[in-house]
Parts: sequence; structure tokens; C-alpha cells
Amino acid sequence: MRRLGETELLRLLDEPDLLVLGRMAEEARTELHPDGVVTYVIDRNVNYTNVCVSGCRFCAYFRPPGHPEAFVLSLDELRAKCLEAKALGATQILLQGGLHPELRIGCYQDMLQVIKQVGLHAHCFSPPEIVHLARLGRLDVRECLVQLRSAGLDTIPGGGAEVLSDEVRSRVSPRKCTKAEWLHVMREAHGLGMRTTATMMFGIGEEPRHLVEHFLAIRELQDETGGFTAFIPWTFQLANTALEGSMPPLGGYAYLRVLAVSRLALDNVPNLQASWVTQGGKIAQLALRFGANDMGSTMIEENVVRAAGVTFRLPREEIVRLIEDAGFEARQRDCYYNVMS
Repeated sequence: MRRLGETELLRLLDEPDLLVLGRMAEEARTELHPDGVVTYVIDRNVNYTNVCVSGCRFCAYFRPPGHPEAFVLSLDELRAKCLEAKALGATQILLQGGLHPELRIGCYQDMLQVIKQVGLHAHCFSPPEIVHLARLGRLDVRECLVQLRSAGLDTIPGGGAEVLSDEVRSRVSPRKCTKAEWLHVMREAHGLGMRTTATMMFGIGEEPRHLVEHFLAIRELQDETGGFTAFIPWTFQLANTALEGSMPPLGGYAYLRVLAVSRLALDNVPNLQASWVTQGGKIAQLALRFGANDMGSTMIEENVVRAAGVTFRLPREEIVRLIEDAGFEARQRDCYYNVMS
């Protein structure tokens, strides 16, 4: 597959024929995954706190310190969630939370140890959380990662990327980590031999050039490190956020367009995940013909998108049916995208 440059990617984002774009992305997907397999993972998204000092304008989930609805999950509550998830067939816990001003690294190490004691893969703490934790502990990012890894951290989710353009970030999340800081966390993690995912939440008032800036940043770091296992784009959900009413929501048409261009842009990232949690099952099924080769998680629990008014739920059986009805073989995977026997 020939590598596409900035000008070509901008042109593709403006391609008038969505089906042409879909066919191009499907050809790229088939080149990377000729076996006709679509994967999924069974896991649980656990939020250890909703307390956050970032105050992102797109977030409906956070609560400021001292708010009556603020919480911090106890270790016993986390253990109960992990045990329940394992009993339901989960292989991993995706653990993320707000930027709490008082939690220190020992709290994070304790949470990781609970996950490992239950026997689950720890896919935890997005780059903004790690940048925040390193600052609180007066650690450099690498040392923070080393300490978390020694406590059981296996892989890092790509949350908090939104759109990797400081022009956008300064408008919607000015107190969150910068583009360079997000990439630095991932570079250091990859340097330690850890694997991570990359995400993109779009529809927050960005322009096509900002999306291309994001694609190229991920592609360049992947050329350098090879540490990204997957890319997961999804559309911003406006309800209950500070941005509600300021722009129209993006639907399936825009989502499929950006998904397809993601597959064409990121020729070195092996997996592209469909987002049924924001688009629903039918659009996610269509996504499998627009470049995606993974249906993501069964999401035994999910709270952040739900807080923005989106309540799509898909049990494992429905995910498998959607994959098979689209003409693919459904296979469960682990966090490294290895198919499980």
C-alpha cells in the first residue's frame, strides 16, 4: 500500500463518494488482514474516580473536588468489579479516571495489584493521567511508568488524545496534557517494551487539517517505535457537556468517512477498531467494510460515554452475530490482538 501524504489525506477527507472511500479502506484492511477474521475482547471499563481538575469542555462525567457526586473507588469495590468481570469471561480491566489532585502513585500501585491478584490483564491509565501523576509525585514520566509497571501495569490505553493538535486542545481542554506530552508518554512506554493503543475523539470543532495532524503524529511515532497495537476513532457525544448546543453532532456518515481515512493514513498501525459504543451495532457492522478489523470490547461496564447520553449495549453474542452477518469470522482476542484459542 503506497503511503499517503498530507495533501492526499486532506483530499480524501473531502471525497464526495463515501462508497469509493469505503472500498479503498476495505482494500487496505484486506491487505493487512487477509484471513477474514474480526476480533473482539471481553473486558470491563472501570473508572476509579470521577474527580478531575482538568475541566474539559467535552466531558459530561467529571466532577470537581468537593462535589457531592464525587467519588473514589475503594480497593474492595475494585476487587469486587474485577471478580465479577472475570466470572463473566473478561480477560482484562481497562482502568481510567479523572485527574484527582490528591491521589498519589501508591494508590495507583495498589489498584494495579488488585487487578493482578484477580488474574486479569491491566490496561490502565491514559497519558493525561500519567502526566498528572508524574507531576504530583515530582517524577519524570519514565520513572512514573517504571514504578507503575513494577506494580502490574501491562499496557496503556490511548485515551486523552482527543485531537492531537494544540490548536484544538487549547480550546476544549486547556488544562490537560499537550500534544507533545501525550506523545512523550507513549514514546517512553514503547521504549520500556510496553504496548499501547491510540485514539481520536473528533467532532469537537476541529478542521480536516487537525485530523491529518493527528494521523501524521501517530504514524510518525509508530515508525519510530512500533508500539501502537491499534487505533480507535470515535465521535464526540455532546449531551450534558459544556459544548452542548454549540455545534451539530456527527452521525454515521461522518464517522465512516474518518474511519476509512484512518485506515488509509495509518498504514503502520495493524488494527483499527469500530466504535459501537458511540455509533451502535449497525454502524459498527458497516465499519467492518470501511477499514475496521476489530469490534472492540463487550464493555461489561462503561460510564463516561453513558454520561453523555449514549446507552448502546452489545453482549458478546450480539457482537459475534454482527461480525458473522457481515461475512467475517468472529474471534476473541487478548489486549495484544492475539487470537485466543
